[in-house]
Amino acid sequence: MSKKRVAIQGTRASFHEEAAYKYFGEDIEIVECVTFKQTCEAIKKGTADYAVMAIENSIAGSLLPNYALLQEFNFPIIGEVYLHIQLHLLALPGVKFEDIKYVHSHPIAIRQCNDFFEDFPHLQVLEKTDTAACAKNIRENNLTDTVAIANLTAAKMYDLQVLERRIETNKKNFTRFLILANEAVESSKNNKASICFQVGNTIGSLAKVLNIFVENNINLTKIQSMPIIGKPNDYNFYVDLEWGKESDYDHCMRKLLKAVVNLAVMGEYLKNPMK
Repeated sequence: MSKKRVAIQGTRASFHEEAAYKYFGEDIEIVECVTFKQTCEAIKKGTADYAVMAIENSIAGSLLPNYALLQEFNFPIIGEVYLHIQLHLLALPGVKFEDIKYVHSHPIAIRQCNDFFEDFPHLQVLEKTDTAACAKNIRENNLTDTVAIANLTAAKMYDLQVLERRIETNKKNFTRFLILANEAVESSKNNKASICFQVGNTIGSLAKVLNIFVENNINLTKIQSMPIIGKPNDYNFYVDLEWGKESDYDHCMRKLLKAVVNLAVMGEYLKNPMK
């Protein structure tokens, strides 16, 4: 039986690879992609069976461009996974902190460490496409004046020393990743969904919709609004919701159909604990 092919944004030893292993297990084939859009294109072209996509971080917030990708490619969300993010400064062995001039990492990782770098204004913090790729670049180009913000897996893979440990602002730092596939997976165990809809631009229209969730014992875990391109004052609302009884969810969705515009179920799946 062939291995599941999982597309990730970034290179080996990135947080996306770590999330893929946490969700699928070790027996998978990793498909490296430079951008999030390329992970979706990999599913579309058939070079990957699944994609792992970061959607929000407990410090840096939502990755808004990825909501647009979910809308553009319309692949069903079949799962989620939370990863405890621990960020470290990695350098070539022997490099001292006073030798550093440049810091390279993904912009989301940088934002998670803003408090640390406020104490070192002389350092030039430069945004790159991937945390692990920054570590790899230091090793391949023998950069003695540069550090990367990355995880311990990258340090081990590229033989780098940990110059500073746990530099993230908040130690309870989690990133939520979505699992995308070409087809939805139906299961009686599903207890979470991601949906998208629009409401009328009138007073109380959103409040009326939110009250439908309350009346049907549905717990909203996230609501994110995104402007609709070319339609000023119109928004898509992306909502994550959880239920205890499937009948409550079914009844809620029937009510929503009458109350909103362009209701789309982006995925129904089993919620994953944050641990």
